[in-house]
Amino acid sequence: MSRMPSKTQVPPEKFKAVFPTLKPTVYNDPNTARTPNNLRTIAWNPLGTWVATGCADKTLRVWNVDKPNVRQSTELKGHAAPIEKVAFNPVKELELCSVSSDGTVKFWDVRTRNLINEVKGLGDTFTLAWAPDGESLVVGNKADKLFVLSPTQSTPLSSHQQDVQTNNITFCWSGQRIYATTAEGYTRILSYPSFEPAFIYEWKDPEKAEMTLSGHTSACITVELHPMNRYLATGGADSLISLWDTEEWICQRTITKMVGPVKSISFSFDGNYIVGGSDEGSALEFTYVETGEHLFSYKTASPCSLVAWAPNRYALAYCDLGTLRIISAGAK
Repeated sequence: MSRMPSKTQVPPEKFKAVFPTLKPTVYNDPNTARTPNNLRTIAWNPLGTWVATGCADKTLRVWNVDKPNVRQSTELKGHAAPIEKVAFNPVKELELCSVSSDGTVKFWDVRTRNLINEVKGLGDTFTLAWAPDGESLVVGNKADKLFVLSPTQSTPLSSHQQDVQTNNITFCWSGQRIYATTAEGYTRILSYPSFEPAFIYEWKDPEKAEMTLSGHTSACITVELHPMNRYLATGGADSLISLWDTEEWICQRTITKMVGPVKSISFSFDGNYIVGGSDEGSALEFTYVETGEHLFSYKTASPCSLVAWAPNRYALAYCDLGTLRIISAGAK
């Protein structure tokens, strides 16, 4: 089998010649894979050595990327309802946060399997984003309230009610702003931790003065920041991925190959390639970021709503037929 360097940038010609030939490794949990649409969330740790998965049946599992057998994974038990989001602390290899619709946010030490902190009573929570320094995070519930949490405190640091349905959030790399997608088709840019609009048009009516990124004809669902901060990618229910220049906030190009609402977006570690996830269609669509060129379709057995590139190499984690799979171009 052909391989390409895993930690160096690869040009599009070589990437599209080699990557489609690679076969995925399947990380099968026989107890959870029987239920359709059970897998809700996937996330890599900062070193790209572990992947966490959360399920509708309350199963929270952490997989060693080198050991796909379920007996060699780590199960973390404690949630009383579906797990909606998981994410590792960006500066700690094995500190994991999980968010559940049971209204609790749990912090785990994966190495010892211990619950190290818990925040309760947050409502039907479903979104999660760590600040880049790992000192705080933002969690959102379905009542459109955003909470600022500390991984070491059992009560929120603050809460911020939003006046528009808020679907997903991510931080800028400085930690001074967050990007929040909305059901109205636009993305907000908010200062952190104040949650005030970052940019205001001074000549406009105060109620309409906030600068937003309006790139979708229906709900804007997901958002992802380019690793080098060149673009902000937003995905919508209109099947589009929009790439925004982070200097002038102009939409540079639109990716149109997706089928169905875009539920997740991920950039490769070098920022060259982007993949979207949807619960419709039968392929993963790979696009070259700098030109918007569609490189190839990677056929799948079922729709894949979850996609996540490894933080340090060409390895893509995704969900197919209810199981975690990873396509990897080489060793870590």
